[in-house]
Amino acid sequence: MTDLFPSAQTGPSSKERKYDRQLRLWAASGQKALEESRVLLVNSDGPWGKQSTGVSGVVGVETLKNLVLPGIGGFTIVDPATVTEADLGVNFFLEEQSLGKSRAAETCRLLKELNPDVEGNFQSKPIAELLKKDPDFLPQYRLVLVSGPLKRSALNALCKAARDLNIPMLYTRSVGFYSTFSLQLPPSFPIVETHPDPETTQDLRLLNPWPELAEAASRIDNLETLDDHQHGHVPYLLLLLHYIEKWKETHNGNVPSNYKEKSEFREIVRSGARTSNPEGGEENYDEAVGAVLKSLNPFSLRSAIREIFEMEECKTPRADSSDFWVIASAIREFFQQHNVLPLPGSLPDMKAQSADYIALQNIYKTKARKDIEEVTNIVRKLESILGSRPAEIPEKDIEIFCKNAAHIKVIHGCSIPEIDREARIFKAIQNSISVPDSLIPIFIAFQVLDKIVTDIQEGTLSAESLDSETAWNAQTDRVLSALTHNNQSIIDEDTQERIVEATQELRRTEGGELHNISSLTGGLVAQEALKVITRQYVPLDNTCIFDGVRSRSEMYKL
Repeated sequence: MTDLFPSAQTGPSSKERKYDRQLRLWAASGQKALEESRVLLVNSDGPWGKQSTGVSGVVGVETLKNLVLPGIGGFTIVDPATVTEADLGVNFFLEEQSLGKSRAAETCRLLKELNPDVEGNFQSKPIAELLKKDPDFLPQYRLVLVSGPLKRSALNALCKAARDLNIPMLYTRSVGFYSTFSLQLPPSFPIVETHPDPETTQDLRLLNPWPELAEAASRIDNLETLDDHQHGHVPYLLLLLHYIEKWKETHNGNVPSNYKEKSEFREIVRSGARTSNPEGGEENYDEAVGAVLKSLNPFSLRSAIREIFEMEECKTPRADSSDFWVIASAIREFFQQHNVLPLPGSLPDMKAQSADYIALQNIYKTKARKDIEEVTNIVRKLESILGSRPAEIPEKDIEIFCKNAAHIKVIHGCSIPEIDREARIFKAIQNSISVPDSLIPIFIAFQVLDKIVTDIQEGTLSAESLDSETAWNAQTDRVLSALTHNNQSIIDEDTQERIVEATQELRRTEGGELHNISSLTGGLVAQEALKVITRQYVPLDNTCIFDGVRSRSEMYKL
């Protein structure tokens, strides 16, 4: 019996109902990418601090929760620690009977209960040991999450291994009322579906219409002969095209090009409206007047796409180039031939009769399909020239690229920031620290804590150092000494006071997490993780700092 009814009428599948809201955000392609991804969570590389403090990993588990719920393919938790009383007080994914057991095993078991579609595993060994003994361990993951303090040597080794494999990595820390996280992306991380503001995606081509669009506009040459109903329902795009032709007749074939001319043109359009139209006014003329300044602009490439066109990967794709660069090269060739990008084909809403709007919509869609077909032919030509490619690029991918061509982006990823490691960090802090109410002091305080934890784990400091003012002052001086230029610190007295205030909060909690702050931060981190996994929207580049005391967050490129 079900064969008698079209599939569209049988209702959504159970999977579509389950993931309905997120499918609206990243569509089936994003969901597919999510379900094919495995995520590695490194929660610690061993016990540190006192038995009752030094709780780590809550923010990591909360992040993973927000990936399990939407249906990540699978995850692995690496955490050698055992569950303590302190863990039970802040980690909702542990139970009383978890006490003394493997924290990785217990959090994995309870996370898996959230979504039976997700596969979960755990390792109770330090990450450094796993990387050393099994070279195939890391390559199976699409994303690495690091939560809680690692020895700096272990963190650096993991960062390098992930970078060598082009695996994105998120390093997050949450202590007391403060948290911070940084995203390490590969050196070249392209994004096609950036989801810009819908208004910025409309390419109407009013100043250089193709023949079919110009012909549609020419059919309304005699606006005066139209009755009131027809006159009040001419699509505003056709009105603008009509008046542009009138303007060109008296301006040597030129279109309105500056603000003065556009203002004059706008008044000409406004004067064409019938002031006593009994059909309910002429909203279409209002729309036309409102669109003059934003729609009558010559086509120009955005800086991001211009930069992509100048990259060597785009100019000369190779047989081993990713699909992105082959399509980008084809788009570049298309632009060189036509001086425009492929038409997206979308139209804004406007007052018009349904038949007229649909006809206009079909003109744009037909042109968009022709552009896609031309780009596809260029892609196929490149594929034949390059040869030895694993598979033919799907037409659907080419279509998505063409529709988003004006807004594609390539992010040049940076390593996880560490003070005294790279000159770029010094320059970034120098530029950011002078901003009033900058949250950089919190980032610096976390750098101090990381150095204390590393020294504790390596045995050069005792666990009691977490509550030692002397130890904190010494490590703060060590970090601040890296922020000097020509023997002069870039940190002024006011900023030093704010750094001390931030370190006092981290010292107060002795490295421990508060669940509400870690839960909120886990939501922020998961949001960035989803962007990376689905390759949709523009992810963080590269550090976010959250101040839970003042409920403020800031993003910095460090």
